[in-house]
Amino acid sequence: MSGTVRFDVHDGVAEIVLDRPEKLNSVTTAMSRELFEIVDRVGTDDNIRVALVTGAGGRAFCVGSDVGEVDGYPDPWQFRNRRDYCDALRALRKPVVAAVDGYAYGGGLELALSCDIRLASDRASFAAAEIKLGWIGGGGVSALLSANLAAGDAALMLMTGDPVGAAEAHRMRLVSEVLPAAGLLPRARELAATIAARPPIAAQSAKANLAAARSMAIEPAIQYEREMQAICMATQDAAEGRAAFAEKRPAHFVGR
Repeated sequence: MSGTVRFDVHDGVAEIVLDRPEKLNSVTTAMSRELFEIVDRVGTDDNIRVALVTGAGGRAFCVGSDVGEVDGYPDPWQFRNRRDYCDALRALRKPVVAAVDGYAYGGGLELALSCDIRLASDRASFAAAEIKLGWIGGGGVSALLSANLAAGDAALMLMTGDPVGAAEAHRMRLVSEVLPAAGLLPRARELAATIAARPPIAAQSAKANLAAARSMAIEPAIQYEREMQAICMATQDAAEGRAAFAEKRPAHFVGR
């Protein structure tokens, strides 16, 4: 590991911290490779049920790719074919919570949008800032903003590149909660722990169902949900949930 991404696991929650605060947690090629390695581990380790993503330092969640590296690509085709760090998070089948403190600009906005649930501090701000430099985002920002925001709000962010504060991001439904900076990480950890306590097959199925709902017509999406429900109902965890309910005791879910 390069030391620019920190990774710890506690009680089923993998905490992933972009740790380059002197550069506002901008992502280098080495950090991108590191994120892919971490996500591979999170995806294959049955003891990990949820990922929590945040940035170090308090000034920024992430301001996207290190612009100084962009000119290092030999041609636009190589740039187009790079492994984008946002792709790593979107490929993760397990739930992902983002704790956004400070700037989430450019690829940092895309990174936050690639998470399932976003919490923000009251000093957070969000911007699709690439247009101010002469290009647009390529990590999914158009599709992800369109899926989460009203059309006009998505257009405003994409076409101006101007920052949106935490309160406005909450109004736009870009984030689920806004908290004081000191309370952001404790609340994100509490939320991640709550999800980690749920049956993991059901939690991952819920994530898959939401993705299906965004990409399918309503009837196929409902049918997909029904198939996933049938899979969940056949698990050991579902039997445990029913037994715990009948016996009025806490359930213990094992992911089987």
